[in-house]
Amino acid sequence: MESLEGVLRSQLAATLDGTNFDSTALGAKYEGKVRDCYVTGDGRRIIVVSDRISAFDVVLGTLPCKGQVLNQIAQYWFEESQHIAPNHMLEVPDPNVMVGRECTPLKAEFVMRSYLTGVTSTSIWRAYEGGARTFCGHDLPEGMSKNQKLTEAILTPSTKADKGDHDVSVSREELIAMGHISAEDFDEAATMVKELFAFGQKRAAERGLILVDTKYEIGVSSDGEMMLIDEIHTPDSSRYWYAGDFEERLARGDEPRSLDKEYLRRWMSETHDYRGDGPPPAMPDDVRVEAAKRYVEIYELITGKTFVPDQSPKPEARISANLGIAS
Repeated sequence: MESLEGVLRSQLAATLDGTNFDSTALGAKYEGKVRDCYVTGDGRRIIVVSDRISAFDVVLGTLPCKGQVLNQIAQYWFEESQHIAPNHMLEVPDPNVMVGRECTPLKAEFVMRSYLTGVTSTSIWRAYEGGARTFCGHDLPEGMSKNQKLTEAILTPSTKADKGDHDVSVSREELIAMGHISAEDFDEAATMVKELFAFGQKRAAERGLILVDTKYEIGVSSDGEMMLIDEIHTPDSSRYWYAGDFEERLARGDEPRSLDKEYLRRWMSETHDYRGDGPPPAMPDDVRVEAAKRYVEIYELITGKTFVPDQSPKPEARISANLGIAS
């Protein structure tokens, strides 16, 4: 049987960079950093999760099997957390496709954090390192070090940037004053994401992981119901560390072992001093495969299932067939 690494290497030339389905067949297309969305007009949104990888609000390239991993992790968490919050998922007709209810997204991203970490411009550690002792309306004590646990999980919302722009971390009051969201909607969403984060952290701990921080997107359905949309607790929207050696590594001043796209962020920032300004450096195949292996590992740790990669040489044709449209 071919090894996982062998499969990933064989798929390097068959990644799903994007789709271009006929709008008359699926509906109007909207392309995000990672997902191609088709709005059908009958209250559904067909979400094709590509193999594109983004960091620093920039698309860096593609990783083999990433879209499948992302889609199936989101499916797992949507199913497991529906007792806490309603979500948009209706069906998963293809390894890279999720069909959801069409919702109007709230104009904010809801970021929950439990640790003083990160390398992006919106990260809490970058702000703290620069001298800030208030972050998104939360007071931070003096004398903290990188990767230290916060006294409690905090909600640090950000503006929702258009593709190519950068998100900006803001407080609840700032976000409301900017006219992005009403106080009522913010507070309802805040209650929802705090409960989801606590659930995710508990489940991650049972798997030997730390759910460090995560980003939620919330939308409102056509009948006025607020619900979780997009994705949940995936390696793209979340930061995961191994729990077993975290304290030991923290005491030594070493970075935690991570299982998310922080590996790529560090590679970009430490190897090329790249943090989102200008075109990104090309990722070598070894880096792409290593990043993909981490995505697969976290799928298997979280779900308890063995990942079965789809090895279609033409994933777009497979998706067309599974959606019943002409390729």
